[in-house]
Amino acid sequence: MTVTDDDPPVLVSHGANGVATVTLNRPARGNAYDEAMLAALIEGLGALGGDDGVRAVVIRGAGRHFQAGADINWLARAADYPPERAFAASMATTRAMQRLNELPKPTIALVHGACFGGGIGLVCCVDIALATPAALFGLTEVRVGVAPSPISTHMVHAMGLRQTRRYALTGERFGAAEALRIGLIHEVIAAEQIETRLAAILDELARSAPGAIAATKRSFLEANGLTLDERAMAMLAHESWMQRGSAEGHEGTAAFRAGRAPSWYRSAP
Repeated sequence: MTVTDDDPPVLVSHGANGVATVTLNRPARGNAYDEAMLAALIEGLGALGGDDGVRAVVIRGAGRHFQAGADINWLARAADYPPERAFAASMATTRAMQRLNELPKPTIALVHGACFGGGIGLVCCVDIALATPAALFGLTEVRVGVAPSPISTHMVHAMGLRQTRRYALTGERFGAAEALRIGLIHEVIAAEQIETRLAAILDELARSAPGAIAATKRSFLEANGLTLDERAMAMLAHESWMQRGSAEGHEGTAAFRAGRAPSWYRSAP
C-alpha cells in the first residue's frame, strides 16, 4: 500500500480488550514529525487518555522505521517562521511529549529501525519500551544545530543525566544493546517474537486495576517532580525555537539537506 501526503500522519485504532494502537504514519519520511503529525498525536493521545474503555496504548511506527526525529524540510521552514508560529511549533513538540508522559494509561513502544531525536523522546515517555536487535538510536539534534529542549527532561528521567549528557552532546548513534544498558529501553526482542512478547505484557497489564494504574503513574510523576506545568513547557519551547532560528540552526539544516559537513565541523587531527 502506498502512503501519500493525504494520508493521516497518525493512525489511532482500537483493538480487543481495550488495547489502542497509535501508529506514526509517514513511512516515506521515516515517520519524521512535522506540525501535522504533532497536532494529530496531541489530539489522539488526549482522546485516549479520557476514554474509559482504553486499558493500554501501544505506539508503533509504520514502514521500516519507528521514528526518525523531526522532518528536516519542516525544520528548515520552521527556522524562518515568525516568532509566534515558531514558538507554537516548539510548544507542539513539548506538549506531545508531555501528554504521552502523563497519559493515565499504561503505554508501550515497539521500536524498530531508526529511532532518532524526537523518536527517543517518545520512547522516554512511555512506560515500557521494547526494541528489535537491529534498532538504531541517536540524539542527533546537535548535528543540525538545534537543541533537544522539548524532550530534555524526559531523557534525563529515563536515562539519567550522565548518559543523556554524553549522547545528547555527541549526537552519536548507538544500537539496541547500548540502549538497553543505559535504561532507554527495557528489553531487546527478536523481530519475529516481539508481538508475542507484547501480548504477554498486555496480559500482565490487564490483571492490574485501571484506576490503580492511573494513580500509580500520577504519584510516581508528581511526587518526584516529573510533571511539566505550562510555565516549564513554555521555557523549553522558547529555548527550542530560539536555537532553531539561530545561525547554527540555519546552517545545520542547510548542510544536512545538501549532504555536506556544517561549517563548524573540523576533523580530528
